[in-house]
Amino acid sequence: MNNHSTRLEGRTALVTGATGGLGVAIASSLAANGAHVVITGRDAARGDAVVAGIRSAGGRVDLVAADLAAGEDEVRRLARRAVEVAGGHIDILVNNAGLWGMPEATSAVSEPDLLASFRTNVIAPFLLTGALAPAMAERGHGAVVNVGSITGFIGGDRAALYSSTKAAVHSLTKSWAVEYGPQGVRVNAVAPGPIATERVLEAADHVSGVLARIPSRRMSTPEEVAAAVVFLAGDEAANIHGAILSVDGGWAAA
Repeated sequence: MNNHSTRLEGRTALVTGATGGLGVAIASSLAANGAHVVITGRDAARGDAVVAGIRSAGGRVDLVAADLAAGEDEVRRLARRAVEVAGGHIDILVNNAGLWGMPEATSAVSEPDLLASFRTNVIAPFLLTGALAPAMAERGHGAVVNVGSITGFIGGDRAALYSSTKAAVHSLTKSWAVEYGPQGVRVNAVAPGPIATERVLEAADHVSGVLARIPSRRMSTPEEVAAAVVFLAGDEAANIHGAILSVDGGWAAA
């Protein structure tokens, strides 16, 4: 693990959707900065591989497998188990898990599609924050970092389903900042543009048209987005509440 730091030493973090893609980079970066990280995802085998990688680099990490789309009981089980594994408290919650699909016309989106996306992208973060943030507030400190999207700000052709879930995440970020901020819990979000994960790279033909409109003319790396999450989770962002930090190569400004 390169550039190991102690900036988050003594803190615990729960990262959802951390068995692949951006979640791995976030978990790895938090661990590299000294946090004890609990990762979660549906695939225990993939999770075990992530755990092995972070531990081999000197990080502290554990896995609690869970399916966030399975409903309230499963989300609350995850919250309880994560607290136990982390030693009694979670200081940082990163709501990263999200269901993403290729662009699709609104008329082609079925009710099951809607429900599946909102269960994972909106309802699960809502329930998990509700399960963990009150204890942070009782202790007088904590940080929640939500992973939104540039699509939550701007319109996109055939992007209504995904965009609507991320706009909801942005709205929740601001509401939770007002709700929990007075008790010392900071709630913020990152809003990435295209990220060079394996899944996005497989859709390179679609992404190429987007990149032509982005000032930087490139995708962000997972590590660049993870660095923004670590910043918002750490003391350098001590008086930042309700912010939505774009990591999009300037797309929102174009």
